Amino acid sequence: MGELTVTRAAEEDRAAFLASVDGLFHEDAAVHDPYGDPEWVNRGGAAYFTDLLADPRAVPLLARSGDRAMGHLVGRALVPDTLRPGTRVAVLESIRVSPEARGQGIGGRLVEAFFAWAKEQGAVRAGVTAYAANESAQRFYAKHGFVPASVTLRAPL
Repeated sequence: MGELTVTRAAEEDRAAFLASVDGLFHEDAAVHDPYGDPEWVNRGGAAYFTDLLADPRAVPLLARSGDRAMGHLVGRALVPDTLRPGTRVAVLESIRVSPEARGQGIGGRLVEAFFAWAKEQGAVRAGVTAYAANESAQRFYAKHGFVPASVTLRAPL
């Protein structure tokens, strides 16, 4: 394995980035969300990536070892809401590390890069959501400083 780098994704990273997003949808949404569409990347991924590259409040990060993509992270800096004027929050929208590369600190490096970017954007805190049944994701986030702040409840109709 080559040296690990975490960089902002660019147009030439489109295929590798979307392959990682696709893996996330198949591993996470398809397992934990009965309404999730694991094939979404095939329909909406290209436009999503184009929008990420154009959005100054978004950061698409790609972790690589040599020329091999090992994972991705998407972060966003939200505009301050009217209830908390002047308080900018960053959201970790998605993260995935390739299964064969897990446990090597790659996810942590992605989160560190996201936190650094969020601070540059003026964010005072970061947030993330995880499926309640995805305990390994919750442990990962806790390891990197995230603490529970609210609970979303759902009822089938």
